[in-house]
Amino acid sequence: MKAIVTVLGKDKVGINAFVCNILASRNVNILDISQTLMQDMFTMIMVVDVSAATESFANLSETLKTEGLAQQLEIRIAREEIFDAMHRV
Repeated sequence: MKAIVTVLGKDKVGINAFVCNILASRNVNILDISQTLMQDMFTMIMVVDVSAATESFANLSETLKTEGLAQQLEIRIAREEIFDAMHRV
């Protein structure tokens, strides 16, 4: 199953590595990634494959949220079909 991970926060060294380490340690594969710096704000969107994840989607979502807040980042994950439905015009 594919999912979309979004990351927002004030730019600092290591954000990409921080998020990638969380995902890799839970066997989540990154399929595509896009990141942008808007003045001093970091934004990243990732398409990931969670089909082989070592924890449930709900636990992964909570981990990303909690770990992100500890780093002053907003990290969210949504199933691809939910993300698509929310952004359909």
